[in-house]
Amino acid sequence: MSPPQRAHTPATPAPLAEFGGALPPAPAWFEQALACRPERDLIRVAGADIETLAWGERGRPGLLLIHGNTAHADWWSFVAPMLATDFRVAAFSLSGMGGSQWRERYSIGLYADEAFATAEHAGLFDGSRPPVFVGHSFGSFPVIACAHRAGQRLRAAVVLDAPFYTREQRARRDTEKGPPRAPRGTRVYPSQNAALRQFRFMPPQPVENLFIADYIARHSLRRVPLDDDQGHGWTWRFDPSMWSRYEGGRTTDELRALGCPIANLYGARSALVRPEVVATQRTLLPPGSPFVEIPDAGHHLMVDQPAALVAALRALLACWPADET
Repeated sequence: MSPPQRAHTPATPAPLAEFGGALPPAPAWFEQALACRPERDLIRVAGADIETLAWGERGRPGLLLIHGNTAHADWWSFVAPMLATDFRVAAFSLSGMGGSQWRERYSIGLYADEAFATAEHAGLFDGSRPPVFVGHSFGSFPVIACAHRAGQRLRAAVVLDAPFYTREQRARRDTEKGPPRAPRGTRVYPSQNAALRQFRFMPPQPVENLFIADYIARHSLRRVPLDDDQGHGWTWRFDPSMWSRYEGGRTTDELRALGCPIANLYGARSALVRPEVVATQRTLLPPGSPFVEIPDAGHHLMVDQPAALVAALRALLACWPADET
């Protein structure tokens, strides 16, 4: 029998350690969502194979979901089916993450290209109106790049717990994090269970939906041969040296010149998007941009409050942005 499900605090940030590789108990809604399997594919974008997932009927309004740092497209696999009743939904793994290929160089421009290529491949432009692009955490940056560079192709952009900071806020955040770590090689664990015991969310936070953490963690791993030819081990799917080869954009400038409406959803107990950050973001986003707080959610909205996130997106997109007459 699996151990009982309980919340964890930041002092014990490895939420799956107690399960010993067993699956945490999951509610019926979660199993039903996963039973709605996505269309999986690989597409070629600027020399790299990009992992794509899609749900729902073509011809419905398009909705593209972009994950956060070191995450992958399956962070949406338990949320997207609930949105696919109203939308043609797609997600993809950014290059260097998930099942997508690693690159010699990464940039926000390439991530924007991957977003549009996924949307086109999945048929998000086939509906009667342009698609909406949604990005969580780091995924908000390619969404902003898309909205700035080709916003006329989008109906709207939505960012989820986006870490948009002023220089001063960024400096304070960097001080709290401590000095940057040098890039390390990919660690290989002797078993899947050993790797699962080390899985944790960043920033550390309480985790109540352990069945979601387990699902995400298992899809964050890949099996690899050991160097000594003594069997196989398990390692994380993201490129550990990505950040040493990444070129970002000028997000603050782009926020002031977007080609489509934008909305901001954030967690009420987020460790990254604190009240003072939200206050600053209200001055950066265009006047009238919706701001929606997700109650009792930390930084990882789809993990903490998946049903509330789906309800908020459905309600928001049912009446916003107003269609031009």
